[in-house]
Amino acid sequence: MTKVKVYVTLRESVLDPQGAAVQGSLAKMGYSEVSDVRIGKYLELTIGETNRDLDVVVKEMCEKLLANTVIEDYRFEVEEEN
Repeated sequence: MTKVKVYVTLRESVLDPQGAAVQGSLAKMGYSEVSDVRIGKYLELTIGETNRDLDVVVKEMCEKLLANTVIEDYRFEVEEEN
């Protein structure tokens, strides 16, 4: 089994209203040193044995389902197999 960690974030050019709301709330709570917040998604995938190239498979999953590549960027990390 292989564990893959996927991080999906809005592109820098895309406004993040959730992040702005969180940043505003933090400022009201006294955390004025926080100047920007970006909200994203974190996914952990456990993948069984496959003959396919794991990087290609994960990239396909991200581009077809896990990320909206028009407005989001993604990156992933593959952990060593146990």
